[in-house]
Amino acid sequence: MWKLSSVMALTLLCSTPARADSPKVAVFDFELLDTSLQGETDGPRADEQARLLRAGDQLRKGLAESGILDIAPVNAAAHGRNLQACGGCDAQYAQDLGADLAITGVVQKVSNLILNMNVYIRDVHTGHLITSMSVDFRGNTDESWSRAASYLLRNRLLAPNYGSPQPQ
Repeated sequence: MWKLSSVMALTLLCSTPARADSPKVAVFDFELLDTSLQGETDGPRADEQARLLRAGDQLRKGLAESGILDIAPVNAAAHGRNLQACGGCDAQYAQDLGADLAITGVVQKVSNLILNMNVYIRDVHTGHLITSMSVDFRGNTDESWSRAASYLLRNRLLAPNYGSPQPQ
């Protein structure tokens, strides 16, 4: 079984007769799942919270031509929930904005050296997950987080052949 790329999913959504224009996309700020010992003892870090916001902004800027919506009207509510475990509240928030797709992300911190960035794309109208993508990265720095988001944009979200079946 192969996954659809988000670009392919966007194309499919755009090509249906009911949607002649580009789909509207709500990109939510990233969340942090800190399973590190440091996180357990020290709690949330301001630098990591800032990186979460920048990662979401980086995706929004990279996808700007896809009809990105302003999430400000639902941002406070979204920050008050765990978007990965709220039973589809991300789709509801996105629908409240008039979006067709909801994009959420989680950075899992295993340690200051080992991190993982995950992005999920959900069809707001059906609530179904269209695709997910992930990248492991090393080092808890501004540069490593930015490179991880850039990799997902370049090689997954905007890659025309990601997830397509390969000729045999």
